[in-house]
Amino acid sequence: MVAVRPSVPLAGSVTVDGSKNAALPLLAAAAAMQRPVHLSNVPANSDVETMLTLLQQAGWHAARPVRDPHTVVILPSDKAQPDLDPEIAARIRASYYLVPALLGAYGRARLPWPGGCDIGARGMEQHFKVYERFGDRSTVDDHGYLVEAAAGGRGTVSIMLPFRSRGASIAALLRAVVAGRPLRLGQPNLSPEVLGVVEALGTAGWECRITETVLTLQPPQSISADTITWRAPGDKIEAGTLACAVAVSGGNAEVLGVRGDDVAPLVNALRWLGVPADAEDGTLAVRAQDARPTGRPLRAIASLSPGGLDADFEPPLMALALTLPGTHLFADEINPGRHGNLLPQLTRLGAEIDELSPTQCRFTGPQQLTGNGVEATDIRTGSALLIAGLTAHGVTTLGGLEQLRRGHADLPVKLHALGADICEVTP
Repeated sequence: MVAVRPSVPLAGSVTVDGSKNAALPLLAAAAAMQRPVHLSNVPANSDVETMLTLLQQAGWHAARPVRDPHTVVILPSDKAQPDLDPEIAARIRASYYLVPALLGAYGRARLPWPGGCDIGARGMEQHFKVYERFGDRSTVDDHGYLVEAAAGGRGTVSIMLPFRSRGASIAALLRAVVAGRPLRLGQPNLSPEVLGVVEALGTAGWECRITETVLTLQPPQSISADTITWRAPGDKIEAGTLACAVAVSGGNAEVLGVRGDDVAPLVNALRWLGVPADAEDGTLAVRAQDARPTGRPLRAIASLSPGGLDADFEPPLMALALTLPGTHLFADEINPGRHGNLLPQLTRLGAEIDELSPTQCRFTGPQQLTGNGVEATDIRTGSALLIAGLTAHGVTTLGGLEQLRRGHADLPVKLHALGADICEVTP
């Protein structure tokens, strides 16, 4: 477990890891390409390591060079092993990104239902509808699902998503790559993670045009066997978590390695609360020593709309807003179980939060928290509790580090580097 207590204002600079949420679909895209790919800036958290294990099980060569542990080399599959270990595949949500690559290599993909954080239902309905548009056949049972590839198929595949699903958008992109067919995708998810896949496909010769309503993808005129080089972007969620930690401590610090556009909604929320922040040239700077709390209510509502607040920004912002004046509203209908994880843990620290519904809550700050034993029941709950522990009187002990490490290889180490009074202890 980790022990944390209030400390001096955080200061200095720290560099974020590569983004887990971007690296996982890029690894799946590399497998779908059926040509060598070098992917750099790959984080070493446990979810990424699980994905690499699954690729190796399915016959791909996926390894980190000894001299460059942040790069992964993925080479095409050369042996038939279509069925993955269901126990390992069920550890992560992102196992469903591998369906197109498995269809391309073996004509079938059998996987367990997605796992990962217990923050609500992991619906696959939109994924199956994507595959049906390509002519594939999907069957399900209590243990998982089987997708069998259609034979042949020509012409443009047109799909209209009923909502901006990130998983279904990536499924459509990668299935088009495997089929070698043009794609017209209505109401696509335009998050940095999806746009990262689009950019990567562009380096491989695919032509993509994007508006807020339609994404079109055209295959290259010819397929090269040359090695492709991609890079995962910096982790915007880790950057946002560190920024909220700096803000809650009243410190001044810089978080390096993150794109400004990726954290713009988080920066806007900080400014709304009166915390000076800006993001440019790969640096997210927080100047909380100059903060002037506005007392304005923050409405942190998770959204899939272009430019909306990523749901993973909501928990660290909640921990910060507890310390600032105003009556704040938080909502996350994208992950309907997340508040059920986070709110009881914050209550253990003394937070008074009015739960309006399973996905909405409201509270008035500032509130003084008191250290206690809490549990990282999912990745973002764990990171939010670390922030809360920086303000709570006494010592806060956080268990469930295996959850935190699924998304962050060394978040406590980064906080310590900025001056946080935090250390790992034996229970």
